Amino acid sequence: MEQLLNIFIILPGLGLLLSLLIKNEREDLLSRVAFYTAGLSFISILSFSIYGFSHGFTPVNLKEVVLYSSKEYEFVIDFYFDKITATYLFTGAFLTFLITIYSRYYLHRENGYKRFFNTILFFFLGFNLTVLSGNFETLFIGWEILGISSFLLIAFYRDRYMPVRNAVKVFSVYRIGDVGILLAMWASHHLWHENITFSKLYNAELVHEHLSGHTWVGVFISLMILIAAAVKSAQLPFSSWLPRAMEGPTSSSAIFYGSLSVHFGVFLLLRTMPFWEQQTSVRILIGTLGVLTAIVATLIARVQSSMKSQIAYASISQIGIIFLEISLGLDNLALVHFVGNAGLRTYQLLVSPSAVSYLIREQFYHFEPRHWEMEDSFPRKLEYTLYWLSVKEFYLDVMVNKLIFDPLKVIGKKLGFLSLKNVFYYIIPLYAVGVIAMYNEASIPEYIHQKIPIVLSFIGLTFVLKSFTERKSPGFAWLLIVLNHLFVALAISFNEHFSFSEVAWYLSGVMVCGGLGYFILNTLKKQEPAYFDLNTYYGHVYEYPLLAVVFLLACLGLAGFPITPTFIGEDLIFSHIHENQFLLAFFNSLAYIMGGISIIRLYARVFLGPHIKTYHETPYKSS
Repeated sequence: MEQLLNIFIILPGLGLLLSLLIKNEREDLLSRVAFYTAGLSFISILSFSIYGFSHGFTPVNLKEVVLYSSKEYEFVIDFYFDKITATYLFTGAFLTFLITIYSRYYLHRENGYKRFFNTILFFFLGFNLTVLSGNFETLFIGWEILGISSFLLIAFYRDRYMPVRNAVKVFSVYRIGDVGILLAMWASHHLWHENITFSKLYNAELVHEHLSGHTWVGVFISLMILIAAAVKSAQLPFSSWLPRAMEGPTSSSAIFYGSLSVHFGVFLLLRTMPFWEQQTSVRILIGTLGVLTAIVATLIARVQSSMKSQIAYASISQIGIIFLEISLGLDNLALVHFVGNAGLRTYQLLVSPSAVSYLIREQFYHFEPRHWEMEDSFPRKLEYTLYWLSVKEFYLDVMVNKLIFDPLKVIGKKLGFLSLKNVFYYIIPLYAVGVIAMYNEASIPEYIHQKIPIVLSFIGLTFVLKSFTERKSPGFAWLLIVLNHLFVALAISFNEHFSFSEVAWYLSGVMVCGGLGYFILNTLKKQEPAYFDLNTYYGHVYEYPLLAVVFLLACLGLAGFPITPTFIGEDLIFSHIHENQFLLAFFNSLAYIMGGISIIRLYARVFLGPHIKTYHETPYKSS
């Protein structure tokens, strides 16, 4: 019975592969593949759940595949099935099934018809993998798939400016949550001295034993989990990304940002609840965050002029209440609330195009004056202040930019000395000296040896920040990301000597994808020398579709997406950072996150957006 868990991953995987092989013109066949994939998954999940729970079902933990193993480290794909998994799998399969039916007609004759169904099946695979995950490593694989499929769906109308711009913005905010997951994984390695499975978290004695002498480590892990959950579920102060994600097709907005993806913060809290539920301060923080988000999101929703934005903020408000329910220990109520909210928001978004016309007709024929509302009892100044703040969305977008991204941009712009010439004259020789020093590290004084990993990691971070703000040369921005990976590998080698196999796992994907991406950029530069920098969007995907696809794969590989061994190598990197080296862990995680943003931004500016050449049709700015 346990082995049947694999079918929930195999079915979406097979559906995705089949859809990739079907030609663009075969709309009926494409939609049928997605339809039957989601339908069979739904029937399988329903049958598995009914059989399991009718026979006194107990939670199942399945250690499936060991991808990498050494004396001190093991990367294992682990699956876990319990009531949380069953609820999310059932809801996800049912709603995906409905979306495939709706999209079959809604997107008829769209240029990206095949691309849409490919991405929906890719999302469904990531959804099932995340929900079934039995440890942080497996969860992070699905988490990354959700992030990139989100980017692709928001930028579905890739010939328009706003969808592409908002896709990059949402992906950037998502990466903040990835910092939380990475640092939580790093601290968990040191707390448990193993890749802990979620099933072991239900052993209360084991959790208490490990936390009793490491209280602050436990609080740190819980806070990182909360940050990841808040970002993914659009809680304060990250709420403003959700309405901007509505630039995609209505059907993708329904399944992603109305129902499933936006509830993954809830899933993360529920899955890790046995770990943090005894930490009163963390529970208070989760509940407070949920209440504040519910209040602020409700106020913002009431002044929105777009129906999609109203639904988005209404969903955020309900998820804030679910956060409060989880903090109070009402996990069963939270699951019921999730199913209800997901179903309602899916329905509202799918009927929103029709509802607009209905409301216009109602206003015309059945006008009613405004009724008395609660805000009318407030003092005028307070009422106007709340209205203004709600219209401005409480400046949440400005806050995130001012506190996080703008300082990083300022630092990146100060690094003007990092030119291509200086990289060859100074940085590469410096790296060669570092490699020589590593092989002679026994002769280095201990107090200097302790600082070298932090210095090298910081140098790598400066490359990423420079790449993030680079505007002139896409090739140079790409080269800086590759250099960051090289310096990270060298830094950790000084910190705790890597074996050759570990270095190979980490750098193999980096070098292959880095070389491939640089070759594509150089080829495109020769073809389009007049339209090749990072000052605007160029839309080269329309004249060079094959280069765009291959370059996207190179981007994913260089960013550590789970298509190369680099993904495992990055987890290896963090497993070699000591418990007291928070600064080193922070530099590495920040470089990893900003590197991914820089890469996606580079891809979007070179290949997406309105085509720069005037003989192409100019689309509307927004969808």
